[in-house]
Amino acid sequence: MVEYKGKTIAKGVAVGRIFFYSKEKGQVRRRSVNDISAEKQRFESAKSEALRQLGEIYEKALKEVGEENAAIFEVHQMFLEGDEFNESVISIIETEKVNAEYAVAKTGDNLADMFASMDDDYFKARAADMKDISERVINALTGSESTNAPTEPVILIAEDLAPSETVQMDKANLLSFVTRLGSSNSHTAILARNMDIPAIIGIDIDKAWHGKQAIVDGNKGLLITDPDPDTLADYEIKLKKQAEEKELLKALKGKEDVTLDGKHIKLYANIGGVGDVADVLKNDAKGIGLFRSEFLYLESEDFPTEEQQFEAYKKVAQLMAGKKVIIRTLDIGADKQVDYFGLEKEDNPALGYRAIRICLDRPEIFRTQLRALLRASAFGNIAIMYPMIISEAEVIKIKEISASVKEELKSEKIPFNESIEEGIMIETPAAAIISDKLARLVDFFSIGTNDLTQYTLAVDRQNAKLEAIADTHHEAVLRLIELVCKNAHAAGIWAGICGELGSDTSLTQRFMEMGVDELSVSASRILPVRQKIRSSKTKP
Repeated sequence: MVEYKGKTIAKGVAVGRIFFYSKEKGQVRRRSVNDISAEKQRFESAKSEALRQLGEIYEKALKEVGEENAAIFEVHQMFLEGDEFNESVISIIETEKVNAEYAVAKTGDNLADMFASMDDDYFKARAADMKDISERVINALTGSESTNAPTEPVILIAEDLAPSETVQMDKANLLSFVTRLGSSNSHTAILARNMDIPAIIGIDIDKAWHGKQAIVDGNKGLLITDPDPDTLADYEIKLKKQAEEKELLKALKGKEDVTLDGKHIKLYANIGGVGDVADVLKNDAKGIGLFRSEFLYLESEDFPTEEQQFEAYKKVAQLMAGKKVIIRTLDIGADKQVDYFGLEKEDNPALGYRAIRICLDRPEIFRTQLRALLRASAFGNIAIMYPMIISEAEVIKIKEISASVKEELKSEKIPFNESIEEGIMIETPAAAIISDKLARLVDFFSIGTNDLTQYTLAVDRQNAKLEAIADTHHEAVLRLIELVCKNAHAAGIWAGICGELGSDTSLTQRFMEMGVDELSVSASRILPVRQKIRSSKTKP
């Protein structure tokens, strides 16, 4: 029996045989061709097949992990249909008179190298996308499959996994996965958590493990190969207990989110698009605490119109049938770039021109979104939340613009909820420290713990090398959360958490003691957090 320590990206326990997932990539050879037109047609046909495959993967991901997580496959389709990729492939075929496979491989490598050399983490991540896309087209050209997939339930071990590979596999055959590469913020890690599959990264894997009995303890970040009988028996008991707990969680549907000493907590869900509402309802969230409206901008080739936005917000409000829907105004910038915004390259985009800073600087974009949000508020229980606040002056300016838009709608005799709640995200140390002043200006606070942690600790949350010191439980972060709650209550408003930390059940009791009024988490975490709330108290 040998134990290997890695890093947990999705909790849980799995016991089974190891399946070594290999990606045998054949070498693409350069061949001279005479019929250039035929080669270009081969490329077009292969591209069409790759787009068809990506469409199927997107639909599968939509059902299994929701719209926000499936969106990456729409991005792959956009890259594949983009001028940069297509023009390069055609140019190489025509000028070098070579086979389509070589032209695609060369284009993929060139674009991947270009993205990898950029300073911005968002664009660096696109290097892996370009490799994934080019490999898909090459496979379509050669008629080959570059991977092997399990046909029975296994612990899957690989060097790394692309999001498309994770989604394409039959979930019934995935007990767990373990990789050498990857990070806890990767798309694949997020998919694992949403698919409720125990997963570990950072393990030095070995092909010789294929077929061996193993245990994955995602709670401790452990892979155990060839477990002895006693260890195996212990984990079989844990596995049985895990299954029983999942069944018990189902019994929590319809129950109140109330602590042992009687405090009612708002337990809401985070979503990234209209398609995620089904998961919110299925998991019995009492509302939506964070609707990331930027999906409308990321999926569009131009600024979404007021009508497009209105229809999306209205649909979610109607689907939630009177339950609270808190919609965050656009949070573009940093790791979310949109070409048509024309944003300049920044040395430090996480601290740069983003979110509310863009909205206040370009009020025509902001006013369009506010009109759509306010109009939609006539069809359900919508609240508006403004991100990346650092000062009272920003909030005062927001309120002026909001009041102006409301007057505009009134003059046009367009109905909206005149008592709509408007709150702000507390995700900068500045906002947390002056939360006593900010609380007098708004209806609620929602603490974005992902950015609050990053800014408080001066640690880039996208940088895998810094994961060891990106301590979300750092006392400085927790003290700021407590300060925000205290100042909110003193001003008579409520305070919630909408970042990843909200779903960390090891902190639920402490959050209750701090006075947190609302937790907004991914839909799959609603019932585990409900269970923890119902066993917690507001006093130690």
